Amino acid sequence: MIHFVGAGPGAPDLITVRGQKLLAKADVIIYAGSLVNPALLEVKKPECAVYNSAHMTLEEVLDVMEKAEQSGKTTVRLHTGDPSLYGAIREQMDALKKMNIVYDICPGVSAFCGTASALELEYTLPGVSQTVIISRTAGRTPVPERESIPQLARHQATMVLFLSTGHLPKLQKELIEGGYTAATPAAICYKATWPEEKRFFCTVGTLAETAERENITSTALIVVGNIIGEQYDRSLLYDPSFTTAFREATETTDGSDTDKAGMDQ
Repeated sequence: MIHFVGAGPGAPDLITVRGQKLLAKADVIIYAGSLVNPALLEVKKPECAVYNSAHMTLEEVLDVMEKAEQSGKTTVRLHTGDPSLYGAIREQMDALKKMNIVYDICPGVSAFCGTASALELEYTLPGVSQTVIISRTAGRTPVPERESIPQLARHQATMVLFLSTGHLPKLQKELIEGGYTAATPAAICYKATWPEEKRFFCTVGTLAETAERENITSTALIVVGNIIGEQYDRSLLYDPSFTTAFREATETTDGSDTDKAGMDQ
């Protein structure tokens, strides 16, 4: 059996309970050593075979999986964050299907969630943004033109950008081209939830300058949008004038008591 497991954003205690249990019983672990905190492996069995996929090709990873399966062993394929985001798991799953090897997926806490907690942000602030765009700048891996940064920036939604730290001059130019102003709030979060985590608040126009000054060249997420600012609306969910399926409104929109308002009518 192959288990694809999300390792979480970095801190060893942010892997899911299920994920940690799977690691503890695995006979073989293949982990993304360039991104996964090696401290997560401390729960493994002494006899567990460990492979660092940073030094492997897809074919080599699949070969290890196939041989482990033939030997009746349990394999954990440990991906950073949540495997569904930039995890390159589809090609692995399709290959396993062709080999008739059974697998499952254990989700993980994505780095974009770890970044929000590190920066103390709410991505979906009422009156500011109710949409989160997760994307990346085009590098050696191309991005469809319809998903280019200028195209996405036109929405003026909250943007969380992976794999873009090495392209910040290009990124800030394209964000402005798409409609953000140079003064739009932005942030850089390096290794969110890791012991060496670093956080920097800046603007779209100073993203490249900030990263260069702080020597941030990789393993960071970029957040862009006015949710980093100070202005937002109060949520309706907890507004006393708002009725939900679980709570009746206790005030009218003008702040008066609902019972009294009813008597005055």
